[in-house]
Amino acid sequence: MTTRSGPGPGQSDPDLSAITSERHALTNLAYRMLGSLAEAEDAVQEVYARWYAMTRQQQQAIESPGAWLMKVTSRLCLDILSSARLRRERYVGEWLPEPLPDHAEWVSHQPGAEDDPADRVTLDESVSMAFLIVLDSMTPAERVAFVLHDVFGYPFTDVAEIVGRTPGASRKLASSARQRIHAARPPAGPGAHEAGVVRDFKQAWEAKDINALIRLLDPDAVMTTDGGGVVAAALRPIEGREKLARYAFGIADRVSDVTILERTVNGQPGLVVQQAGATVTVLAFTVTGNRITRIWAVRNPEKLRSWPAERQVPLTGMRPGQSRRSPAPGGNDTTPPASGSEC
Repeated sequence: MTTRSGPGPGQSDPDLSAITSERHALTNLAYRMLGSLAEAEDAVQEVYARWYAMTRQQQQAIESPGAWLMKVTSRLCLDILSSARLRRERYVGEWLPEPLPDHAEWVSHQPGAEDDPADRVTLDESVSMAFLIVLDSMTPAERVAFVLHDVFGYPFTDVAEIVGRTPGASRKLASSARQRIHAARPPAGPGAHEAGVVRDFKQAWEAKDINALIRLLDPDAVMTTDGGGVVAAALRPIEGREKLARYAFGIADRVSDVTILERTVNGQPGLVVQQAGATVTVLAFTVTGNRITRIWAVRNPEKLRSWPAERQVPLTGMRPGQSRRSPAPGGNDTTPPASGSEC
């Protein structure tokens, strides 16, 4: 993918600030469509490269550069989503969206980094982990139509041009997506109460109080982990509070030098697990009433680049000849390894 994002040598651009000022909005749009900050930034970079690949005459012929950038970004995201389904089939284990930290948690590890993820993506309800998970269950056209219309307020005439449907068909796509959102969304609860439940979970986990942990979990609680085949993680969702609690305490018994921190994850109360100073897991929660119904644990290091990480913690405890991308021979792929750094 080309990376040039500014005027070429000798090419003047008196309206450069107006063009570059759209980057924040485009990144917000692309992240909600793709669920990956890295992919969103690549998409936006490609859109700017296409803009600057045009002649000055071609640029001046575009009545609204901002609208052009939005349409091209949306179409590019639609193409990426269409090809992502095949890539997801080859993904090892469960795929989860890339979690984002709050501004206070951002630590830049690359010299010259311009800003933090919270500056690039507005952290509201439309980027919560639960919301992004539902978006990921939609067809690419449903997701694009819903995000454009319901989240960003674009009219269906514009949406139709992007998804290649009529305005009426685009309206139906957004309606179908909206039904998915409403069906999956738990009753909203006060933010402070949700944070308190997550804090109690942290304390019970640290104290290894399995009974307290079970009381905080809904009987049908589900935990999904994403290691991407790079680090140890359950390959299938862990269902039921007793099984989930045993899994969590099995991990706690096998690791050392672990710190669990209360942090904001995609705008919601969450936890960050650090081992030897490195962020190895980011956990997001759905709390209904006073119980946790869903836990999403992102462990894939490629999705943790926005979080503090002094070093990458390697996968250990593997049997000779065992692939990083395969569970232990004959083992249950929802059981933590006998040793290692899974947390």
